Amino acid sequence: MNNELCFKTAIELTQLIQMRQVSAEETLRCFLEHIDNVNPAVNAIVTLVPEHALQLARQIDARLARGESAGPLAGLPIAHKDLVDTKGIRTTYGSRIYANHIPTSDDLLVTQINAAGGITLGKTNTPEFGAGSQTFNAVFGATCNPYDVSKTCGGSSGGAAVALATRMLPIADGSDLGGSLRNPASYCNVVGFRTSTGRVSGSWFSMLAPGPMARTVEDCALLLNVMSEPSGNNVASSALSAIDFTKNLDRDFKHVNIAISADFNGQIPVDAKIRDVVNTAAITFNNMGCAVSERCPDFTGADEVFKTLRAWMCANTHRDDLALHRDLYKDTLIWNAEQGMVLTGEDIFKAEKTREELFQHIQQFLEEFEFLILPVTQVPPFNINTEYVDTIDGHKMHTFIDWMKSCYYISGTGLPAISVPAGFTDTGLPVGIQIVGRHHQDHAVLQLAKAFESETKYSQKLPDILK
Repeated sequence: MNNELCFKTAIELTQLIQMRQVSAEETLRCFLEHIDNVNPAVNAIVTLVPEHALQLARQIDARLARGESAGPLAGLPIAHKDLVDTKGIRTTYGSRIYANHIPTSDDLLVTQINAAGGITLGKTNTPEFGAGSQTFNAVFGATCNPYDVSKTCGGSSGGAAVALATRMLPIADGSDLGGSLRNPASYCNVVGFRTSTGRVSGSWFSMLAPGPMARTVEDCALLLNVMSEPSGNNVASSALSAIDFTKNLDRDFKHVNIAISADFNGQIPVDAKIRDVVNTAAITFNNMGCAVSERCPDFTGADEVFKTLRAWMCANTHRDDLALHRDLYKDTLIWNAEQGMVLTGEDIFKAEKTREELFQHIQQFLEEFEFLILPVTQVPPFNINTEYVDTIDGHKMHTFIDWMKSCYYISGTGLPAISVPAGFTDTGLPVGIQIVGRHHQDHAVLQLAKAFESETKYSQKLPDILK
C-alpha cells in the first residue's frame, strides 16, 4: 500500500476524508502498514489496537456517507500517551505495577478526541509514571530518537513525538509538567504546545498542562480546538472564551517587541550547540521585522517553586503504591516522592506565594515584550542509555531534573509556551526554540510559531530512517 497519505498534514488528511476523496478506513490501513514498517526501529507505539481502530474508521465513513458531520478530526488516527486512560485498552503508565491494567473508562481528552472524529489506534511510550524527560521504562523499554537511534527522544511524551516525526501519526496528545510536551518536540523536530493554565481541561494540579503535539503549528491548532472545549465535568475546566485557534494564524510581526536569550541571561547553563541555534533564531526574528532585544526576566524562585510543588504532587500521587510496591519503582521517583513526604503546609504555602510573585514579575516583563524566546532544552539529545544529564557546560546537576530548568522555569508561571523546530546541531540532531507568550494569549503564541515555521521550514526535514 502506498504510504503517501501518512506524509500529508492532519488538516490535509481530514479535508480529504470529509470530502470523501479517501476513506477513513483506507487512511487508517495506510497508517497501520506504515507503523508495522517503522515502529520496530524506534519503539514509539507500545500498544496497538487495529480492530478497534478499524471499527471507529468504518463508523466515520458511514456517517460521512449519510451526509452527517464526522467532526473536525474526522478519520485522523491517534495513539494516546500511555498515561491516559483508554477504556478497554491496556494502559500501563510505564509501570510494572500496572503492566496489565485495563481501564474501565476513558479520560476526558480521549472522549473529546473520539467525539471529534479522531480514531484511537493505540498508546505511545512514556517514562515510568511520566517522570523524567527520557522515555524508557521497565515494561516496554526505551524509545529511540528517529534522527539518531542511539540518542534519546526526550520525554515524557517521547513516544508521541517520535510517532509524529516518523509519520506514524498525524496528531498526538500529551501533557506537560516540567517540559513533557516541549522537550520531546524539540528533540524530534515537531511541535509541542504547553497551553496556558486552564486552557485545556485537565488535572486540578495547575502546573500539569495537557496539550497538543503535531508536525506543524496549524495541525497543533486543529487539535487544540478540540482539547480546549470547556467541560462541566472537570474541576479545572477553562472558563475562557472559546477560540478557533486555526483561524487568523497569519500575522505581520513587524515592529513587535520580543525578548530573546540563549541562556536565560546566565541564570542556567546551556550547551553551546543549543545557544548557537537560539542565536541564529534571533537573526530570523530580526529578518521577520520583529524588534529583537537580548533580554530575559529574573527567574529567582522558579527552581524552589517547581521542585517543591512537583515533590508534593509526587508524594501524594505515589504514596500508596510506593508503600506496597517499592521494589517496582525506579530510584529517582522514590527519591522525588520521599522529598515530598517531608514537606510541611508552610513549605507548600511558601512555594505558592513565591509562584504568585514569579508570575507577577514575568507578567510585568511581558508588558514591554509580547514574547519571550528561550531554549527549550539545555542540551541536545544525549545517549539513550543515559538516564539523565549530570553535567552541562562544566556545571554539575544536583538532581535528576536539574537539566530541565529551561522548561520547568516556565511551568511555574502558567504561561503558554510552544516548542517549534529551530535547526539542527552539526551532527544532525534537532533543536527547538521555546516561544513564551502573555497570560492566556495562546493564539498569539501559535501565530508567532507559525510565522517562524514558515520562515525557516525546519519541520520539513525528515529523519533518515524514513528515506
